[in-house]
Amino acid sequence: MSAPQNLGQKRESQRNAILPFTKASACGNDFLLVEGAHASGDLAALTRRLCDRHRGVGADGVEWLFPDAEADVKARLINADGSEAEISGNGTRSVAAEICSRGGKTEVVVRTGAGLKACRLISQNGGRQGSTFEFEVDMGQPEVGGELSIETMWLRAVGTKVSMGNPHYVIFVENFQDGWQRQAALIGAQPQFPQGTNVEYVVVRGAHEIEIRLFERGVGETESSGTGSCASAVAAIASGRVASPVTVIAPGGSQTVRWENQVFLRGSATLVCRGEFYI
Repeated sequence: MSAPQNLGQKRESQRNAILPFTKASACGNDFLLVEGAHASGDLAALTRRLCDRHRGVGADGVEWLFPDAEADVKARLINADGSEAEISGNGTRSVAAEICSRGGKTEVVVRTGAGLKACRLISQNGGRQGSTFEFEVDMGQPEVGGELSIETMWLRAVGTKVSMGNPHYVIFVENFQDGWQRQAALIGAQPQFPQGTNVEYVVVRGAHEIEIRLFERGVGETESSGTGSCASAVAAIASGRVASPVTVIAPGGSQTVRWENQVFLRGSATLVCRGEFYI
């Protein structure tokens, strides 16, 4: 009798070690969406394992989902390096896509570390590569700081501090220089940013268009960023370089930002796949 019992215990242990996930991509910014009830212990360590692109599933971060009394869902964002972030615009949109995929909703309210964010569904399309949802998200009021100069023996930069509920440092350039990633990493480590910062390099392309490159806190270079797109557009509008609405072009795709007291971000999110991770 002992052998079958042990086999049953082993199977039960294996079932308990399975972590269901959904993978989503928003303009190339990829996230894993995981119900918090399925995980316990050190979420930072588990997130690092999940986000490892060689030994895990691979992602820029994990949106851990929890019930919330005032919202459709609470999303706790942990970056690929295990650090926690207040919010991701693209991640929030990905969470909204997951909630909409469960049926029936045209507006999703997500509680983030930067407050409640309302995501209005614009369109939905299904295809062989997954279901794509387009949302306009109320990102709230930005905080625009003054121009900040950073100068060390290794770098010199002049940029604008912007908060979208998380910190950004926006640098306007004529073109994207080789090695900007190294400079961005150094900027994020400066004492002016005790919690670190996201760094955006911005080229103005027209009266309503900018192109950006992004180096995100806790991740590194990314193909896109929702809050980075907002911060870049806000800094460009505030300095008179462009007017709202602004098309923001990133390597992973384009998003639209309009600033009318509140900042509204429009873009897509695709549910790429669902799977199980063995923990």
